[in-house]
Amino acid sequence: MQKKYLYGLVVAVIVVVVVSLIVLTNKPAPSNPGLASYDNQIVPQSLISMLKVPANVSNAVNVSRSESNRVVAPLTRTGINATPLEANGKPLMLYIGAEYCPYCAAERWAMAVALLRFGNFTNLKYMTSSQVDVDAGTPTFTFYNATYTSPYLTFVAVETTTNKQANSSYKGQTIDGYPVLQIPNGSENNIFSAYNPGGSIPFVDIANRSVQIGASYDPAIVLDGQNWTQVATELNNPGSIQAQAILSTANMFTAQICLADGNQPASVCSQPYVTALEK
Repeated sequence: MQKKYLYGLVVAVIVVVVVSLIVLTNKPAPSNPGLASYDNQIVPQSLISMLKVPANVSNAVNVSRSESNRVVAPLTRTGINATPLEANGKPLMLYIGAEYCPYCAAERWAMAVALLRFGNFTNLKYMTSSQVDVDAGTPTFTFYNATYTSPYLTFVAVETTTNKQANSSYKGQTIDGYPVLQIPNGSENNIFSAYNPGGSIPFVDIANRSVQIGASYDPAIVLDGQNWTQVATELNNPGSIQAQAILSTANMFTAQICLADGNQPASVCSQPYVTALEK
């Protein structure tokens, strides 16, 4: 897998393919510089709660305005029919990315917000993107070794590498100079290769109803100079650029999940921010 990023291209394509967040710790969320020192520490419940943004705030985010302001790239769709992608009898959302990738860092915020509407994570951890890449040290999370549980959705995450380059003494497998964490299995790689021929990350497939290639928004605009607490706080201000970017993207993910799982739960899928995007 080559190192390829893509920002600003979000392609939702109905395709035919071959084919968990309660953290028991009270450690406060970081609010000081040196974010990389928090890498791989468990996200506290206080921050998880902040990611569970109230419905009235999500409804107040104007998706059309975000798109016209180029904060969030709009989804495009085609009319191709598809057999839904499922696992464990539920719609499957597949994510492939890497810890070093700043655009994956941006997209994980929206994925976390959306997924928390349908279930919970265990062992979600803080992460920053690579310190030697563009948008260095972007605050985010890692899905590596995290468990997601939901009665409505199966979520599979493949974090291909770490965020720190291998040193000269490292003898293990690397991708673009970063130690490998996970390799997509055969089915995952078939999906990634077939619908993402450029090999760009992040890559998200939601039940074969939508495929997203690249980040929905620019981390340099939305996340630069922020820590986790600052970003999460701004999510509750629908006029902030963080809410406009992250919640708009999370709302798009949510609408696609609702379409795939029969609009369950109704408390989520009946919200205006969902029904407006399902049309």
